[in-house]
Amino acid sequence: MTRKYSDMNQHDALYKVARAYPGGLEALAARLDMSVNVLRNKLAPGIETHYPSFEELSLIIEHCHAAGVKEAHLPLHALLGRHGLAAFVVPEPTEVREDDLSQTVCRVMSQVGDVAEAVSTALLDGIITDAEADLIEREFQGALTVLGEWRARIRARRRAQD
Repeated sequence: MTRKYSDMNQHDALYKVARAYPGGLEALAARLDMSVNVLRNKLAPGIETHYPSFEELSLIIEHCHAAGVKEAHLPLHALLGRHGLAAFVVPEPTEVREDDLSQTVCRVMSQVGDVAEAVSTALLDGIITDAEADLIEREFQGALTVLGEWRARIRARRRAQD
């Protein structure tokens, strides 16, 4: 039987991200200087006798992010979401052009529209499934990220005026 992993469950998300590390769990275990069996037991959502420490969690995410694993920060988003919090990447623009702010506003509005569409679609039948909830959460994360970018660009423009 194939297990369905949820992006908004921090254990599932960590397992999913770690498995996507280039070379799989074997390569990640070597990078963490631990046996693949120990790592697998710490990450497997069904094993309740082993858990990664906070430091191991942080290192796994750090290594996955550095290796370019898609959605490497997903376990953090899931953990924070469980506690009613949200995080987003705050990009630091290397340069600020005159049209950056207006283009960023358009991206913000587009992303907020994507959130609204995901919510609207999910509510058509009156039931929000796990898959729909995951999509809504991802869309919210995208919206928060472009809002953070907008904020960073405004700050960068202000600094450039000084």
